[in-house]
Amino acid sequence: MKKLIALLLCAGAPAAAQQDFSTVEIRTEQVVPGVHVLFGAGGNIGVSTGPDGTFIIDDQYAPLTPKIQAALATLSDTPVRFVLNTHWHGDHTGGNENLGKAGALIVAHDNVRVRMSSEQFIASMQRKVPASPAAALPVVTFDSRTSFHINGDTIRAVHVGHAHTDGDSLVQFTTANVIHMGDTYFSAGYPYVDLSSGGSFDGLLVTLARAIEMGDDATRYIPGHGPVTGKAELAAYRAMIADIVGRVRAGIAAKQSVEQIVAARPTAAHDAKWGSGFIKPDVLVRTIHTSLTSRAAAAHKH
Repeated sequence: MKKLIALLLCAGAPAAAQQDFSTVEIRTEQVVPGVHVLFGAGGNIGVSTGPDGTFIIDDQYAPLTPKIQAALATLSDTPVRFVLNTHWHGDHTGGNENLGKAGALIVAHDNVRVRMSSEQFIASMQRKVPASPAAALPVVTFDSRTSFHINGDTIRAVHVGHAHTDGDSLVQFTTANVIHMGDTYFSAGYPYVDLSSGGSFDGLLVTLARAIEMGDDATRYIPGHGPVTGKAELAAYRAMIADIVGRVRAGIAAKQSVEQIVAARPTAAHDAKWGSGFIKPDVLVRTIHTSLTSRAAAAHKH
């Protein structure tokens, strides 16, 4: 989770100047035959390989592109044909420019291109993120969903609205029975919801319920950060968030101040398992409170 701290603080283009990537190792893990995940610094990269070429989901940071390409070369000798971004944050899109110039077609939801095209401000990090260079922007964007027919599979990207951000996509490998969650799922810690990028806890809960419904007991779920899990672990993650959100909502309904709600420790039952990650319990509670009480909260519900 230390790498997660770095990636969130380096969410924009200046990341290379702020983090030493020379020691980062890219680790490859098979999820099912033909589908792998690459772990490094930044968001987990989903990979489909086969005779039609290499398809990847997210691409971490620009300085890591050579290491990522080397890891991909151990899986297939075919070039990267498609890069699908699950959302706009730099630890998932930083390699876009390099891979685009190398011939990959970059695809994402409409809102990803909108946010990458202009300066953003991540309020939770008190950080301005400059616009991405033109070569890093998605070339193909979609409104609600799109499909790729590649390597004997149909890979469907489905926009899920206001969850981690306003541009999140769930990516389902329909034949391989794998779902890449992007940052709607942190399998090793409390969730991070970027409210300033249109994220919402109500929307996150709806998205997680949808992902659970999309899968079955054999589905493998690739989170944005943390190890690959099954459906039961994802359901437990959603139940944890729902419990904490419910407790914060009850405090708001009881006219308690945010300080009183934090002092009541609504995360207490979950801290031992989830509280050692980047997002600390008090920060989580305050973010949930803001999400539930903001004037835009109603617009962020599905």
